[in-house]
Amino acid sequence: MGRLAGFELSAEEWTAVALSLRVAAVATLFSLPPAVGVALLLARGRFPGHAILNGLVHLPLILPPVVTGYLLLIGFGRRGVIGAALAEHLGLVFSFRWTGAALAAAVMGFPLLVRAIRLAIEAVDRRLEDAAATLGAGPGIVFATVTLPLILPGILAGAILAFAKAMGEFGATITFVSNIPGETQTLASAIYTFMQVPGGDAGVLRLTLVSIAISMAALVASELLSRRIARRIETR
Repeated sequence: MGRLAGFELSAEEWTAVALSLRVAAVATLFSLPPAVGVALLLARGRFPGHAILNGLVHLPLILPPVVTGYLLLIGFGRRGVIGAALAEHLGLVFSFRWTGAALAAAVMGFPLLVRAIRLAIEAVDRRLEDAAATLGAGPGIVFATVTLPLILPGILAGAILAFAKAMGEFGATITFVSNIPGETQTLASAIYTFMQVPGGDAGVLRLTLVSIAISMAALVASELLSRRIARRIETR
């Protein structure tokens, strides 16, 4: 049990909060490496199908979240093409599990993460990279020592956006993994549950305050870290 802003949260409510934080953190962390790769490909690559890849990356922002959740259920459900193979060979199950909630959150937040990183890459002065290359540094070294430090604020901004999106994700999550207390009931779905029952206004208010507090803490932390990283880059 705990207290926040004069309200007492039940054990079930704290479970929903903890699950939301877990889902958002896992979704963001596992999205980062592919997001950097895709952003680099979209920012620097020139190849047939560039527009198609860009469209696919941003498709979750355009589609109704319920449609995204349904597609995930078809692909990653127990009987889905990908989901069945993962369950059989790796024992990894997504449908109606918290891992599925993390997958849905990752898919919904991925476009925001890629977009922020891509803009950061496009803002990098290519002459700095060229100068490092002329000194004998290979592409991997140039990226690790020049490009990556310069795009860290963009990566951080994208990660915060993806985390916030994951914390508030509802449509795709409830369609893919349902709303099972203690297993897939995130903060957003817990609020929805309270809204469906008489006298649930107090629960809605409590969890809304928790959601606002977490979001504000994430934004403040992002701003402070971005300033710190920017100062370090300027002093180099």
